Amino acid sequence: SEWSTNRYSPLLLPYPMFSLINLFAPFLNPSRQPAIQQQPYLLNTETRSKRSSSLTQLASNMASSPPLLIRGGIVVNDDEMLKADVLVENGLIKAVGPNLEAPAGVQIVDATGKLVMPGGIDPHTHMQLPFMGEVAVDDFEKGTQAAVAGGTTMIIDFVIPSKDSTPLKAYKQWREWADPKVCCDYALSMAITTWSDSVAKEMEIVTGDEYGINSFKFFLAYKGVFMVRDEEFYQGMIQCAKVGALARVHAENGSVIEEKAKELLAKGITGPEGHTQSRPEELEAEATNRACVLASQANCPLYVVHVMSKGAARAIAHHRQKGAVIFGEPIAAGLATDGSHYYNKDWLHAARYVLSPPLSRDSSTPNALMDLLAAGELHLTATDNCTFNCQQKLAGKDDFTKIPNGVNGVEDRMSVVWEKGVHSGKIDPMRFVAITSSVAAKIFNCYPRKGRIAVGSDADVVVWDPEAARIISKDTHHHAVDFNIFEGMEVHGVADVTISRGKIVWEKGQLRTVTGSGRFVPLNPWSPTVFATIAQRAKMTQPRGVQREEPKDVSKGVEKLSVNTKSSRPPGGFSNISFS
Repeated sequence: SEWSTNRYSPLLLPYPMFSLINLFAPFLNPSRQPAIQQQPYLLNTETRSKRSSSLTQLASNMASSPPLLIRGGIVVNDDEMLKADVLVENGLIKAVGPNLEAPAGVQIVDATGKLVMPGGIDPHTHMQLPFMGEVAVDDFEKGTQAAVAGGTTMIIDFVIPSKDSTPLKAYKQWREWADPKVCCDYALSMAITTWSDSVAKEMEIVTGDEYGINSFKFFLAYKGVFMVRDEEFYQGMIQCAKVGALARVHAENGSVIEEKAKELLAKGITGPEGHTQSRPEELEAEATNRACVLASQANCPLYVVHVMSKGAARAIAHHRQKGAVIFGEPIAAGLATDGSHYYNKDWLHAARYVLSPPLSRDSSTPNALMDLLAAGELHLTATDNCTFNCQQKLAGKDDFTKIPNGVNGVEDRMSVVWEKGVHSGKIDPMRFVAITSSVAAKIFNCYPRKGRIAVGSDADVVVWDPEAARIISKDTHHHAVDFNIFEGMEVHGVADVTISRGKIVWEKGQLRTVTGSGRFVPLNPWSPTVFATIAQRAKMTQPRGVQREEPKDVSKGVEKLSVNTKSSRPPGGFSNISFS
């Protein structure tokens, strides 16, 4: 056979594709488990054990379903490819290996000629977000249905309190919206839109067992709505570092954007082209650099969401080269489209592409961002899925600042990344798994439960057909929105079967979801991927004082000068002119 059947060896491929050494074989071979080193982020073992137990309990409570045997495929993780079957029971992966025996009552999923990969994780969505006077039309039901149709089995959505609300109140609202609707698993990140001692306290509370938040997002845009000032951002990151949470940032210069928007409107530029002109790429690059500098000052890991320009990506690379812990996230829209759409003569066409930061004015940027993902300078992909239909976009027909910001992406991300990455020859399937699933699972501390095909992992699996192709269209997608920014794009690589928590939720082009069947996944703080170097960096960057002797009294022995402040001589001297 041309395929390797050694369970612990990299796959020998009959076509030109490299395979990495299997670094994580201990998950398949318990005898090779490495010793766990004691690190600062592992010290609270009781708390971590309690969290782990709650996740295990969640898995054991999953509704029973027939076991699945995924047979004949190529298992792909971020570090290996191997010919193996995958047995799924009770929502978990029970076995991975060649020629597995089929237990009684098992349902066979034929994966011959296909890849068996961890379901995608989209770490950046905004389902049913109230924003700019509208509510995003993809709610947690439609949004997660679209996700699984594209091979994504977990989303991380954002709790965004208004400035007159609180993190705890907003958290409760998001859970009430999401829990009854989700069709796949989800987790939450939280935005910090104002700053006070009470907000800092609530940040600490929501990283606890009851809430499961391990990241906080700060907006440097949307002045007066979500934006925080630099000193608030800095204090927020200090608090993130204290509680073991990752800081995330929307990097733009909101104050300058506001001024530029006023200038453009005053000149009569009211259409979508004004959106991109008011938010030039240089402002994204400036804000990204500023955010990285402030994060280093706070000794806090930083995650830059929706990296849209080369300048922003260069700023991230610059600070990483200096040892900063920075992660960069491009999105599907930025990998497949550019800012030329803002100048389309059809107003509605142009408005459909309005999001912030805007799509790059440089048509070479999408390819450059994929190159950076391939090189490891950017790290994972997301969508910023936040959809408003055409009628909602018309709210800004006379003023571009009132066009609701947001586009689709959660359904098409996996295929777009495959097309632009693997099909183009820039990355292999293992890197694809990394940037669509595994890296997110590691950053947000749910790996290997998520993001890996391994014994004991959640059965979130996509059977991927690398040879199939489809045309993206609003007429066939599963979003609630009435357009698709990738309309007409042909993509290779299609989700043939999607399995969420051991149940088939997408098969052969048909949804098989159950509303509310997804579960909330609490995320632990102190992710090793994020915080492993932070304690040592803190030691190396401690403020240093200088021990000095008491200053001597320099006045001793020095003759004091007396200054006569009163003078009998008038300013300018005496006059020789006399008057009789």
